[in-house]
Amino acid sequence: MGSDHKFAVLRRCRRIWIVAAIHGEVDRLRALHDTLWPHLDEGDRLVYLGNYMGRGAGIAATIDELLQFRCAVIARPRMFTSDVVYLRGSQEEMWEKLLQLQFAVNPREVFEWMLPQGVAATLRAYGGDPERGRAAMRDGAVAIGRWTADLRQKMSEHAGHRPWIATLRRAAYTDDKALLFVHAGIDPGRSLAEQGDALWWGHAGWAGIATPYEGFRRVVRGFDRTARMRAPADGGVAGIVSQQFTLSVDAGCGFGGPLLALCLTPVGEIVERIEA
Repeated sequence: MGSDHKFAVLRRCRRIWIVAAIHGEVDRLRALHDTLWPHLDEGDRLVYLGNYMGRGAGIAATIDELLQFRCAVIARPRMFTSDVVYLRGSQEEMWEKLLQLQFAVNPREVFEWMLPQGVAATLRAYGGDPERGRAAMRDGAVAIGRWTADLRQKMSEHAGHRPWIATLRRAAYTDDKALLFVHAGIDPGRSLAEQGDALWWGHAGWAGIATPYEGFRRVVRGFDRTARMRAPADGGVAGIVSQQFTLSVDAGCGFGGPLLALCLTPVGEIVERIEA
């Protein structure tokens, strides 16, 4: 990991498998894992690109599946815990903000905005009730604090879920600085250390990246808010938007589309594709 623990460093990579946004679609994730397992080889690394929560009906089961698969992967010969990386997505960012909503200046407005963005599904997955949340918003900061504390307790009842969310990283990169992995995008005008909301929500500057960003050969993202579900151009593949210095991988899982995983070489070339 980087010295500030915000970034994961992938070391001695033979290949890198990346998994696009999942959005609680646990059946697709299980099917993808079943297909992926025999393809994993010594020296491979695995990066999940965020948005595990939100939208789908199997959010808690999705986290369970991620944890179980990680245990299986790092139990393989010459594999280490650092070889499997989870990035923070916009859904996980919103969920953590929700759990601290008592500190927000305008908690009611924030809460109502979050619900249709996918947070309602995550809230219900952990036994929460939007109407109880609304009641807490009306009663003020103390009531909101009690409500969010109850949510944290409910999440803790799912073994490993709260420790897991603390492991999520803002971005990941290979140790030779060839590939950078993010959730939704970057602001090309800022350094990696200065990146903020662009990592979760994307940035209009993504489409204009025409030179290596901070020396990286390619920046890879797993949630494409603008390109999802559009028809591929020039004979491309739905869900994959490949440019010289960027790569978007998102076929709309959670919105009616499949879940994608790609295998990349250390210089960012696509060598395998799995769809579930």
